[in-house]
Amino acid sequence: MTRVLLVDDESMTREILRDYLTADPSLVVVGEASNGQVAIRQTEALQPDVILMDMQMPVLDGVGATAQIHAEHPEVKILGLTSFSTDRYVVDLLRAGASGYIVKETKPREIIAAIHTVLAGESVLSAEVTRHVVRGLEESVPALVTPSAELIDILTEKELEVIRLLARGMSNREMAGELFVTESTVKARFVKVMEKLGVRDRVQILVTAVQRGLVDLSSTSEPHDLGGRPS
Repeated sequence: MTRVLLVDDESMTREILRDYLTADPSLVVVGEASNGQVAIRQTEALQPDVILMDMQMPVLDGVGATAQIHAEHPEVKILGLTSFSTDRYVVDLLRAGASGYIVKETKPREIIAAIHTVLAGESVLSAEVTRHVVRGLEESVPALVTPSAELIDILTEKELEVIRLLARGMSNREMAGELFVTESTVKARFVKVMEKLGVRDRVQILVTAVQRGLVDLSSTSEPHDLGGRPS
């Protein structure tokens, strides 16, 4: 049984989400919180597997709560809740350790699917949001970032390919079609990338790739020229 914690300052939103999740017998809502501080205490006491985290709340917002929970309980998956796909808090939330985000008006079955997606170790980001996130990350790092020689040395060309396609917002299926491989091959490459970068999901791959100069979508939606690499 997957344990879910609902965090939102609006009780009606929490009630709606709770009703949504009852459609999946494998999910159980173990608690609710109306602000980030309560969420931190509830996480410690209830040990949820997944947290649905609102971004804008009194006392402590979702970004601050996510950062602390991720630092103390990195095994807990956190999904941001927002009203808009380009919410300015999305980038900060992902950098704080969230595995993705969902819009509050998302259909119930898609919310449930998102929970199962992060439980499987993947991220929940649409192509539109991925581009928004990359732009936001690029605004927070120097205009010209020299690609990390250390990362270029440990990543193969095939692994760099999937990072590039991730930054373009492609799904596994789209990547497989682009590269003429199977979806399982794409997933296997991401497992290797996560191991080499020391991160736990694709959101953190994206954050690391932009900050370390491996991708640059500011003008061409293509990565920096990293030179030829063995596969």
